[in-house]
Amino acid sequence: MSQKSVCVYCGSRNGANPAYAEAAHQFGGLLAKEGWRLVYGAGDVGLMGEVARAAQSAGGDTFGVIPVHLLKREVGKTDLTRFVVTETMHERKKVMIMNADAVVVLPGGPGSLDELFEALTWRQLGLHDKPILVMNVDGYWDALHTLLSAIIDQGFAEASLTEFITWVDTPGSAMSVLRKKLA
Repeated sequence: MSQKSVCVYCGSRNGANPAYAEAAHQFGGLLAKEGWRLVYGAGDVGLMGEVARAAQSAGGDTFGVIPVHLLKREVGKTDLTRFVVTETMHERKKVMIMNADAVVVLPGGPGSLDELFEALTWRQLGLHDKPILVMNVDGYWDALHTLLSAIIDQGFAEASLTEFITWVDTPGSAMSVLRKKLA
């Protein structure tokens, strides 16, 4: 059985609530302890840095992908197991999702939303069938949940869109769902 890989989308900042960084740290460690590879945006700042350092500290395999124009801004973490530099953001997203068995979205900003919506759209279009989990730490993504419901209610997406996202609240609950979906 080959090693599982989990793509994590999350902020290049820590955010206002310390629970976000704690969740990122816990999740990185749990991925490593499970023997799963972390696939992420290769930054050493914000939640990205937290999840990667925790995975590394626990002996985990790490696969980072960063576009050349963000190497300085996101402090490219070159000590990863595998470090890939792409030309564009789109190429970064493609490499990340193509090298993962599942996607988990932690708190983040517009970049994390961009990544989530591309993965969700690709899933809706049948370009992949990978599980997508949104970790709603302390209700951070409540407004997103409301927005997605409104999109469906207003006829801009099928109700099946909700089947493509599994909502979890904690790193532990994310791992429980992933163990079942990646079995």
